[in-house]
This record gives sequence, C-alpha cells and structure tokens, in this order.
Amino acid sequence: MILIFGGTTEGRIAVEVCDQAGKPFFYSTKGNLQDVEMHNGVRLSGVLSANDIKTFCMRHSIGCIIDAAHPFAENLHKAICEAGVPVIRLQRSFSKHTGGVTYCHDYDDAARKMEADDVGCLLALSGVNTISKLRGYWTAHKTFFRILNRKESTDKAHEAGFPDSQIILYNDSLCLPSADDELQLMRQVGCDAILTKESGTSGGFEAKISAARRLGLKIYVIECPRLPQQWTYVTGRYGLRRSIEQMLPTFFPLKTGLTTGACATAAAKAAMQSLLYDDDAEEASFSLPDGEILSIAVEHDAKGVASVTKDYSDDPDVTRGCRITASVSCRPSSSSQGQGLKQQVRFLKGKGVGTVTLPGLGIPVGEPAVNPTPRKMICDEISRLTHADVDVTISVENGEEIATRTFNPRVGVLGGISILGTSGIVHPLSNDAFIRSIRRELQVAWAIGRREIGLVAGMKSERALKKEKDIRCVHYGNFIGEALKAAHAIGFRHATLAIMIGKAVKLAAGNLDTHSHKVVMDKDFLISTARSLNIDPSPILGITMARELWDIMPERFFERIKSLCHESCMTVFPQGEVKIRLICDTLL
Repeated sequence: MILIFGGTTEGRIAVEVCDQAGKPFFYSTKGNLQDVEMHNGVRLSGVLSANDIKTFCMRHSIGCIIDAAHPFAENLHKAICEAGVPVIRLQRSFSKHTGGVTYCHDYDDAARKMEADDVGCLLALSGVNTISKLRGYWTAHKTFFRILNRKESTDKAHEAGFPDSQIILYNDSLCLPSADDELQLMRQVGCDAILTKESGTSGGFEAKISAARRLGLKIYVIECPRLPQQWTYVTGRYGLRRSIEQMLPTFFPLKTGLTTGACATAAAKAAMQSLLYDDDAEEASFSLPDGEILSIAVEHDAKGVASVTKDYSDDPDVTRGCRITASVSCRPSSSSQGQGLKQQVRFLKGKGVGTVTLPGLGIPVGEPAVNPTPRKMICDEISRLTHADVDVTISVENGEEIATRTFNPRVGVLGGISILGTSGIVHPLSNDAFIRSIRRELQVAWAIGRREIGLVAGMKSERALKKEKDIRCVHYGNFIGEALKAAHAIGFRHATLAIMIGKAVKLAAGNLDTHSHKVVMDKDFLISTARSLNIDPSPILGITMARELWDIMPERFFERIKSLCHESCMTVFPQGEVKIRLICDTLL
C-alpha cells in the first residue's frame, strides 16, 4: 500500500499516477479543503505526528510514502522521516539562485537583513503561518501580509494580533496570480520590498520575483528547507511512477521504460561531462521534452564516451536491453569564441544506427536516423554544458541485427535502428494488461462524473485536444477499438478521438488496432481513396510516411479519412457519438 501526503499541485499528480494502478492507496492532507478527483484512493485529513504515521503504516502495511506536501511543511517532513518507511519526494522544480535576490536561511535571518537594509514598507507573500514568525519585525516596521481568503487564515492573523488594515486577502478562485497581477498589487501597496518563500515554479515564485524586479524592489527569499538525503527525489509523474515500480514492483500491473532517445540523451550528457570535467558519475540527469528531470544509470567507456543499457519495460520492444553509446568531441568554432553565432551540434552515424535514405522522416536524407525530438533533447543538454560546437556519434550494440526485426527498411532507414521517442518514456502498450489499464482509467473518469471522454494516442494529441476544451483524456496507445468498446460498456455515449494521420489512415482502412507490428500504411487503400474523390493519386506512390500526405493531398482527402475513421469507430461504439479530431503533427 501507498500513503501520499499532499494538499498541493504535486499531490494531485501523485493521485493521478497511483490511480492508474487500479489499487487502493491513501491520500492525506492537513485540512479537507482541497478538491481531488480519485477513484481508488482513500481520503484522510488532519495533522499526523511521527508516531501516528508510524502506527498507521504498520497497521495498513504501507510500503512506500509519497511526500508531495508543500516544501515548507517542515514538521510533516520531519514526522515522515521519523516513521522509518521508504519515501519518494515529489519535488517541485526550483529556479537557480540569481543576482539581485537576498536569500535568507530563516525568518530571523530575513528580519535582520531587512532591518540592515532599512526597508520602509514590506509586502510579505510568505503565507499566514509566517505572521507569528515575523512578529518582532512587523510590530516595528510597516508590513502588509497577503493571506488566503479563508476563515482558517483570517482567524490565525487575528490571533497573532496583526492589524486588519494591513491584511490583503488572496483571490477566492485560488488561481495563482500572474506577474502582472503581482505587479499591480505591489504598486497598490506602495512597498519597497517583498518577502516570499522559495516555493518552486508551481508555487508562483517566478511571477512574484519578475514583478518585483520590474519595479526595482528589494527581494528577500526564505530558502527551501533541506530534506533527508536518503529519500528518493523525483520532479514529475514519470519519475514518480518509475520510482514506485522500483520500490513496490507489484503495485502497477505494467512497467514503463525509456525510449532509445532518452537513453541516447543520458549517454550524450554523461559523455560530455566526462570530456569537459572528468566527471564519471554513475548517473546522468536530463530533461524530458515536458521539462521533467530524470536520472538514470550510465557507464563510462572512455573519456568522452558513455553508454546506457535500455531498461526493460513490459512493452515487447525489440530494443529492450540494448546498449546505446554516445561519443562526443568538441571542435573549434566561431560560436565558442563569443561571436554570437548559434551553437552547431553535428550528429554522426555510429555502428548500429541507420541512415535515412528517403524523405518524410523529418531528418535530411543521408543523416543518421536520430529523430527530431531526441536530437533536440541532446542539443539542449549539451548547450547547458558548453557553447562549443560538438560532434555526437550515437551507436547501438547489435543495431544492424535488431533493425531486421523492424519496419525501418520500408521507410528508408538502412543499416541500423532509429533513435526514437517523443516523450522519452515507453508506455507498455502491447498486451492485455495495458488494455486493462485503459479500462481502469475510463472507470475513474466515469466515477468522478465525466460523461464525455477524450481518447488520445499520446501527449501531443492530448495537448491539442485540451487546447480546445476541458476534457478528461485516456491514452489508447494503439488499442482504439478496445478503448472505445470499454468506454461504451462503462456507459460513455460521447467520445472525442484525437488521432494523428499515421494511425488515422490505418483506422480508416478498418484496423482498430494500429500497432506497427500488426499493420502498416496501406498505399493501395490511400490510392483508392484518392481516386474515389477524383484526386490524382500519383504523388502517394513516392511517400514513405503518412505525415507526407499533408503536403500532397487537398483538404477533402482528409475529410474523407475522418469519415472512414468514424465508420470504423461506430462498429464498436453503437448508439453513441464519436467525434474525430485529426491532429496535424507538423503544426505541433
């Protein structure tokens, strides 16, 4: 069992991740004001001491605590540590310390520094619980406090004796103010300094700092308290799930993994650190495309050369367990000499990586088959370490043999595999357990009152759909038919299917399972579809990827594809409404 301590944005993320397992867990908050959607979780509220937590964990066989509470919940963090249960800390991302900001160890330190700087009027954005901690300061210096517009908060301010005339109530919606909102408040108060906490990017910290800088105010920041080194630290949903999978291997029915692109990125960063700093650390951290930071094990083969063994997920991927190596070298360049030119990262073909021989993959013909997203991930990591121009060679052990078991030759990638991945994470798609996980997510959506469901292949299509409307999304991977059948059986009668053209042409041809192991793009079907619309089909003969259709076919062709997709969907979603949203990935 898992016990989550939340009450924050991170708490909601932890709930979403754990709900995917379809197993019970506990979610504990100090109060009961946070509204959280969950299907399998048991809600707890109230303050728990270290002894309470320890007793609860023993009684309910808690094997893992997820600490997703506020960074400044110091008493809770201490109690969790004393409970003696393995802890995963779902940590906020924090900005690096920058100039023009005075960082303070605690509130006494802040008071001393503000008095030394002769602050005339202070706006404290540090929360109601800090009023008592700063009593000695605000009784002697003009101070305004912004607090939540809740009875609990106003009562605390009154108990501390803080004057009503200097209380600013936080907006009722609990939406974080923008930098412009903060600037307007600072002008209204007429302060010459602000005090806030190092609350992380999801706590509105950067908006406060940005507004204060624009007004030229003094800025004082209480540093985030340090947490135990023995805890496992993650910064997002993927790292959290991977850590749970390691601590409690049976909690999730399926194990996620890393893409070849993520492995190549970690290897390239480790190789770069080795080359520049003689750093042979056993782990490399890197950013996923959505900004989450992951750390994975690396091996150092030589200076400037590092490898990652692609970990095993429950997806039957032919690259599971393969060894991906990155070799890096710097070359003289004007960009490294302060000329203001853009850094050039050149990708070279290593053994086991294919060469692109046909257009349509988003990579120039003749280049190694390192796809656009992994290229960007690698370039981003290298640019954080050096401004020099860099050559990167990616190799894959036994890649030539592995490629014979893929469809690479059909799309013009010869001599090895492709380095792939748009999210960095491999979701286990191709077995019955994943279909069960689809059903569980649909059950959660139904249980929390959703009556329309969004079915999406991945994060790109989910982002596109959510830009249009507020809708709960479930990832179908390749199992469009199974997802629709499950949704209909649960009770849904309204669904929106967001689908990219590659899967759409397979679905339009009647394939409700679009996995590339089972079905590939059918050019004969595309040609017949074009002819039925009196469209010249000859350009279709030269394409290798479905996304090239966007450049050669008119709008009515895609409308026909959508119509055929709808016909396929209605075979498993009778007496319901399915809207087809065709996603143009070239515009994302």
